[in-house]
Amino acid sequence: MSFPINETMGQYSELFMLLAAGTYTVAFIAFAWDLAKSSKMLRAVDLKAAELSGQAAGTDAARIPVGVGAGAAGGAADRSEAHISGPAGRAERPTSAVSGRGASAGAGQTADGSMRYGGERRAPARVAVALTVLGAAIHAAGVITRALGAGRVPWGNMYEFLTTGAFVAVAVFLLVLIRRDLRFLGTFVIGLAIIMLVAASISFWTPVGHLVPALQSYWLIIHVSIAVMSSALFTLTFAMSALQLVQSHRQKTIAAGGADKLGFMRLVPNALSLENLSYRINAIAFVGWTFTLMFGAIWAEKAWGRFWGWDTKEVWTFVIWVVYAGYLHARATRGWTGTRAAWLSIVGYLCVVFNFTIVNQFFNGLHSYSGL
Repeated sequence: MSFPINETMGQYSELFMLLAAGTYTVAFIAFAWDLAKSSKMLRAVDLKAAELSGQAAGTDAARIPVGVGAGAAGGAADRSEAHISGPAGRAERPTSAVSGRGASAGAGQTADGSMRYGGERRAPARVAVALTVLGAAIHAAGVITRALGAGRVPWGNMYEFLTTGAFVAVAVFLLVLIRRDLRFLGTFVIGLAIIMLVAASISFWTPVGHLVPALQSYWLIIHVSIAVMSSALFTLTFAMSALQLVQSHRQKTIAAGGADKLGFMRLVPNALSLENLSYRINAIAFVGWTFTLMFGAIWAEKAWGRFWGWDTKEVWTFVIWVVYAGYLHARATRGWTGTRAAWLSIVGYLCVVFNFTIVNQFFNGLHSYSGL
């Protein structure tokens, strides 16, 4: 009698996952719309600000002596350059913030280094966040019904790990949104969640079933839950590191006198702010990954009678630990900042992806029980 019930719960879970993917897709479109719409508005504000500044400069030139004007022009140039590159530890300030009444509509739209919420009302972003919350609620229902159908925690195979991992990544993103305005990461995080759900449904679907003996342990809850949480944090830092590279290139282009072809990046904090926040989150995730490695070794001793056996999965878990340890060490003590730090963070996340996809699918070992 329990088998039909389990099968039914599994079907409900799949339906919830499908609905969650659809809701996330609409949220993704809303986040992209917010970037496009805000970029267009900011460009119009800048044009208006330039027009007003030109009129003010013409008026001031008639009043200020030549010697004083030269100094003022130099100061204006310095302020302009500070706007482009963003002073260390502080935010990039929109030029429209000092452009008078005509530009007041754009004040506060450019993201600042503190990543705090401003007073602006961006309807597409609010809609996107609301849809993400709705999608996460539906997604949670899918994870819970999968757990009820299986009679255990829902991360015993690749399908369950991907669906649960996607939910945790979105949940962490929403929790961070309470304190920090990271809506600019919406397209990245939600896009990755959609990819994970689609991959789980198409390539890694596994029917509800029991676990192999090696996984029937309370260490499954401890070890894998910490691994999922750490991976979710690494997902956020991966998105921030990728944006950091783009923002750094944009800032250098503008500083060199080039045209700003990536107007939507005005909604993203400067490269230094992204790097600092990414470093702090990576430090937290690294602690979690350290416990993942330790608890995995303890679990291996309980299941197989040894702490370490050079299994492919064990090796790659250690490789990920080494890469992120190198990232934290290089940035904290060796001065590896900027693009080098961003690339190290990205390499670390690519190792995480490799570990949970290629290793599980193509390498044989004691961990080859992912349901593939």
